[in-house]
Amino acid sequence: MFTIGDFAKHGRVSVRMLRHYDALGLLRPARVDPFTGYRHYEAGQLARLNRVIALKELGFSLDEVGTILGERVGAEELRGMLRLRQAELEAAMAAAAARLVQVEARLRTIENEGTMPADDIVVKSLPPVRLAELTGTAASYEPQDIGPVIGPLYDELCRRIEEAGVVPTGPGTAYYEDAAATGPAGAVLVHAGLPVAASVRAEDLGGAVRIVTLPAVERAATVVHRGSMEGVLPTAQALARWIDAHGHRSAGYARELTLACPEDREQWVTELQEPLAAGS
Repeated sequence: MFTIGDFAKHGRVSVRMLRHYDALGLLRPARVDPFTGYRHYEAGQLARLNRVIALKELGFSLDEVGTILGERVGAEELRGMLRLRQAELEAAMAAAAARLVQVEARLRTIENEGTMPADDIVVKSLPPVRLAELTGTAASYEPQDIGPVIGPLYDELCRRIEEAGVVPTGPGTAYYEDAAATGPAGAVLVHAGLPVAASVRAEDLGGAVRIVTLPAVERAATVVHRGSMEGVLPTAQALARWIDAHGHRSAGYARELTLACPEDREQWVTELQEPLAAGS
């Protein structure tokens, strides 16, 4: 048997916590000395201690832990609960990281207020481009809503193109439209496209892949963004300020031309291409 101090060391918990669990009936000592009141535990009780701690980490209250243990949850069921909790925590961490990126992007935007890029922005014409594309709907045009939609679209599109033995003729192009007619207010249609040769047909790629031709754009204000698209806000707003300062008017959402997309998202290179209204 172990003293309460030794049992606490082996279980990686505090003596105070063991006393609390004893008081709640969650983990009774194997023996209590009738004269000294000292608590003693057996090695086999570490299994129950592990279950108490695991369930507590899952977010259950100690009362709920007692109820669950009373129903004798098996090891396999407990492992399943832990895996589910692990997935939830990983998702929460990913969401928190994404929010942090957005906060940093907003801070950079605030820090850049009052500055006006000049050399970085180029006005040019855009040629027509024939795309194989997949389309989805995002809740808004905010990066945190666009990213979870456009990423899987490109993954699926690339898979279909590769399976069909088709080689894209240029870099990926994403473009956007209001989805007011087909979705909730503020929703955006997300088009993820790859340029393909004239010989490629939609039926070659299967499923929901469409072949579309984006028309030429007479004039577009363009700027290169370096880094993940979650942090595109400062670049996009710098482009907007330049358009306004030079008396132009936007003619719609900016296209996104992917110039480089290595595994490290912070090394991505994307050209934003915002069409300008005629006569502006």
